[in-house]
Amino acid sequence: MPEINQPAPDFTLPVTGGGDVTLSDLQGKSVVLYFYPRDDTPGCTTEAVGFSEHLQAFEDAGAVVYGISRDSMAKHDRFAAKHELTVPLLADEEGTVTEAYDVWVEKNMYGKKSMGIERATYLIDAQGNIARIWRKVKVPGHVEEVLEAVRAL
Repeated sequence: MPEINQPAPDFTLPVTGGGDVTLSDLQGKSVVLYFYPRDDTPGCTTEAVGFSEHLQAFEDAGAVVYGISRDSMAKHDRFAAKHELTVPLLADEEGTVTEAYDVWVEKNMYGKKSMGIERATYLIDAQGNIARIWRKVKVPGHVEEVLEAVRAL
């Protein structure tokens, strides 16, 4: 399980708009990775729109932001287009990154157990170490809280 002050697990994933993102290539900038369960669901849409609306403020604070789910790139592209998202989305179809960040967990909804992504956010500092972790995120106010943490780095 990744911990604060430890190096963030490196990865390379495809990103909306084309190409790939490799975490270790982003050293020198703060990185916000927000993990979310599924494209085009109410909470996930609200969170993605919130990060998109604040993307310039994150960039002004020296950070890049990426949303990660196990949805396909085709789903990400449709989701981004439908909601005019500017935050880049990464497709972890194999689940290696969601497992490395310990967000692939057993969920219990209405008594039915299944595996899924726990809504979580990781803030990685410019040296590539985990600076902050938010688990079991509640969407209202979360984007603003993460932005304040980025500004405090």
